[in-house]
Amino acid sequence: MAVRTATTTGWLLRGEDGRLTAYAAAPGGIVRWTETRPGGPWTGPQRFEVPGLEPYLSIARSAEGYVSLVGVRRRAHEDGRAETDVVYATQFQTGRALTTWRSIGTPYGQDWERADQIGVPTAVADRVGLHIYFRNAGRGVSGRRQDARGIWGPWLDLHGSRVLDTGAAGVSADGRVELLAATADSVLRWRQEQPGGPMKRVPDTAAKTQTAAFTSAPADEGRISHFWRAGADGVLHVQHPAAPDPEAPDTAESPAPVALASLGTDGTGPVAALRTTLDGQECTVLAQRSASGLPALAAYAAQDEPAADASWSETGEECVGAPALALDADGRVVVAVIAPDGGLRVARQRTDARGLALGAWERI
Repeated sequence: MAVRTATTTGWLLRGEDGRLTAYAAAPGGIVRWTETRPGGPWTGPQRFEVPGLEPYLSIARSAEGYVSLVGVRRRAHEDGRAETDVVYATQFQTGRALTTWRSIGTPYGQDWERADQIGVPTAVADRVGLHIYFRNAGRGVSGRRQDARGIWGPWLDLHGSRVLDTGAAGVSADGRVELLAATADSVLRWRQEQPGGPMKRVPDTAAKTQTAAFTSAPADEGRISHFWRAGADGVLHVQHPAAPDPEAPDTAESPAPVALASLGTDGTGPVAALRTTLDGQECTVLAQRSASGLPALAAYAAQDEPAADASWSETGEECVGAPALALDADGRVVVAVIAPDGGLRVARQRTDARGLALGAWERI
């Protein structure tokens, strides 16, 4: 039986009506908290039973504001075998019911033994539809894509080899998807040269990484920033690939990742990353679970990239998994964490202070 455990950061999202929603995996289902109006208060947790769903979610939001929840379902049969498939559900409006959970299967049909060897799925939505990718049984990467009508296309083999697990996927401001996957000594990368176009392999990056510590987030000028932790010492690294050149789309060099050495090595798991403006200056805000178990935040100015200088500031109570970041309806930075008791904790940026000062933490 494959072991599929991973922590994600994209579980706090703002809807078209300005309300925030937080999602979390739970044994045999998911839970959801929703603001009753922009800025709170909150309602929840509301539980959705999904028999056989493993305790992992990848979440993608479309340009229309539709939220897709993606996971792996494993169901035992009377003959002792277990059926493994990739499933998803969609929330079309904030606070509304989810669709039924639908299966896209796996590339292996009724070969349940090979299907059980897949990794955790990574979901991302471009302007056309939803993409779902994962490490396949051959240790390459497979996936499927929706078209503009919501119909799933055939299984895609993105190739690659020796993949430990799918890393992360992001979509740029102009609608292009990039995907990362980790091997023992490199980071494999695919991207769309044009919005809605096919995924193409681009040069690898030589790097030994922690496989469950990847995040991708949109940056400026149509770029996507990729964050990961070094395998040896846990130092956070960032890579800022250039956006494709429309006149030379095949020039897809992968710039060397830059160590954010000032942020130290005391974090665990992936970092949440959010591009916003603080005190009139464009900044990147990061959140992580520190070695102490507390959430920690840092911010650095975009002008300081790629070798940013920043420091972590711990806050709040002990958490599990990775924090999440979002902007609320008033443009304030919101950080959310899951407490050890399974409850939601939320803090917002203060408007009466400079920089990234947070108000009191709320227990939801």
